Amino acid sequence: MLMTVLVLGMAQCGTPQVPAEQHGQGDREQTEQGIGHAGSVSHLRADVTRVRAHDRSAFTQGLELAGGILYEGTGKHGQSVLRAVDPHTGRVLQEAHLPQEFFGEGITVVGDRIWQLTWRSGVAILRDRASLTEIDRMRYEGEGWGLCHDGNRLVMSDGSARLTFRDPETFAPTGGITVRLGGEPVEELNELECADGSIWANVWKSHRILRIDPASGRVTAVVDASGLLPPEQRAQAGVLNGIAAVEGTDEFLLTGKNWPHLYRVRFVPA
Repeated sequence: MLMTVLVLGMAQCGTPQVPAEQHGQGDREQTEQGIGHAGSVSHLRADVTRVRAHDRSAFTQGLELAGGILYEGTGKHGQSVLRAVDPHTGRVLQEAHLPQEFFGEGITVVGDRIWQLTWRSGVAILRDRASLTEIDRMRYEGEGWGLCHDGNRLVMSDGSARLTFRDPETFAPTGGITVRLGGEPVEELNELECADGSIWANVWKSHRILRIDPASGRVTAVVDASGLLPPEQRAQAGVLNGIAAVEGTDEFLLTGKNWPHLYRVRFVPA
């Protein structure tokens, strides 16, 4: 099997033991051993180039940088919001609260609109990008986890090894791929970012980010993003959950649930 040892991987990353509901996605378990040691793909690490402030109260579920504004979706019932944030200072410029019954999940920008997923409600919310006000809602089957836009279509994760392609206007499914590493499916794909012709996916409850070929679903690189948080901050923080490509560069912004920092990084050979 691709993924076998949870306890060792969690101990190495220093991830606190907290209820699965706190992380916003079910009670399935994930491991890092098989992902971290797959020999047939490129192995990268996150090289930090800059550290910015991040709201530690933000239970980050989705992250995207567009037009110099950082858009962040957060989770938890009664606390879920979509924010427009100054990426340099962390100052919240605008904020829209989700109704009490929704647990916010992944987000993505499509032109002058923003799509926002909900976890188990089966509802995708379409918002005006300038005001963050709700425009429409669309239904979908299953859970909503991560979301990105590759310029032509939406890519959505649901916590399985499957990524679903969707029409950016209607949210209707148009196809999909199963993500595989070494021939084995990689479960619990979470936060997504579409950049440079690839799909980048964080694997839930791990510090691994996968680079995925959207045509075949094959994993082409594994990023080790562990060690970003200082040891003294790990106990108060949740898992890695936030990937945003920095426009016009080869760099990304990374953060996590209740992290005090936003890290600008470059993925370099490990």
